[in-house]
Amino acid sequence: MKKPRLLLIALLCATASASAERVAITADRLLDVRSGRYIEKPVVIADGEKIVEVRSGEPPADARVIRFDGLTLVPGLIDMHVHLDSDPTYGGYTHYQFNDRFWSVLQVPHALATLKAGFTTVRNVGSDAWNDVGLRQAIDAGKIPGPRVVTAAYAIGSTGGHCDETYFPPSMKQKGDYVFDGPDEARRRVREVRKYGAQVIKICATGGVFSLNTEPGQQQLSLEEMKAVVDEAHLQGLKVAAHAHGTSGIKDAIRAGVDTIEHASLVDDEGIALARKMGAWFSMDIYDTEYIQSEGKKNGTLEENLRKDRDVSDLQRENFRKAHKAGVKMVFGTDAGVYPHGQNARQFAFMVKYGMTPLEAIRAATVNASEALGRNDVGVVERGRFADLVAVKGDPLTDVTVLENPAAVVKGGALVK
Repeated sequence: MKKPRLLLIALLCATASASAERVAITADRLLDVRSGRYIEKPVVIADGEKIVEVRSGEPPADARVIRFDGLTLVPGLIDMHVHLDSDPTYGGYTHYQFNDRFWSVLQVPHALATLKAGFTTVRNVGSDAWNDVGLRQAIDAGKIPGPRVVTAAYAIGSTGGHCDETYFPPSMKQKGDYVFDGPDEARRRVREVRKYGAQVIKICATGGVFSLNTEPGQQQLSLEEMKAVVDEAHLQGLKVAAHAHGTSGIKDAIRAGVDTIEHASLVDDEGIALARKMGAWFSMDIYDTEYIQSEGKKNGTLEENLRKDRDVSDLQRENFRKAHKAGVKMVFGTDAGVYPHGQNARQFAFMVKYGMTPLEAIRAATVNASEALGRNDVGVVERGRFADLVAVKGDPLTDVTVLENPAAVVKGGALVK
């Protein structure tokens, strides 16, 4: 019985090898994000979706060639904080005019806009109705175009907290589907969302800007609750992201072993030192207030939310500068969905304005992000990783804004723009 089985396996492998197209991607130069240097006249060779060789010179004769003459290649970019089923043009109560499935549909063009903007991988840290899980499955099945999506499904948190339903009176009896109170409930919620498709656990450790009756500085989960989440998630092989604006909530999230701190707006010196000691990553969305303050009111965003954004935005930017200067590990996260999808790269210029070099900002969205995700298949152009590339006009190491208008995008060796 073994011989027919082995023969079948060999035939399947041969068929897969024959069907995987060999592609060579060329350009004027390629940014090696590890060394910070350019490879001149690069040739990136892929069999199927994965890179098999990166070198200089001429493309192999047996490969289909995609040429980007006059352009610079960088790795496919990674945004560590998006909400693909959110649309910022509906603020406050205006989005309640739509059926729940409206948002499931809108995430499809949002995903395409994100991919065309050069972001070939995103981490979706909170959605409704398992929208991001369904989106990921449709993209992975080849039914629709979009980036690689790491899904959190529902963000989880305390009763009455930022992850709960806070916009309604008690007569409407609205409650977040996956809120918890106490360490035991926290563990159960982690198990539930993992069961249905969460690949990362997102918690709300503090209040937030876009909820009602919460303030960004308020801690809303105890250290014990956060430890229970982290212990259970890590036991299941998942990382944990914590929405944390407030000072004490940031520090307890780090003490609990949370992997990435989202926003980190009001972090103090002790929190920065803790992040360095514990190796936590900061994901700080320092661009989006530009959109919130200029467009929020006309979109229906409530004054309470606009006020909270004003309260934290300048502090967050200065704390970004301090955390970076102190050597805290940083990743690129925008909170896209709070502002329009596809504009993700506008944050690069603000990261440079507040202390990073262009190379450091690019690393935050490539090699740093892949490390924070715990993945070795994205974020760097090297053998064994996905052939995800962005071609831009100009030199992103001298003008990082060239990343805002990519000339071409390649995902898994296939041209998508």
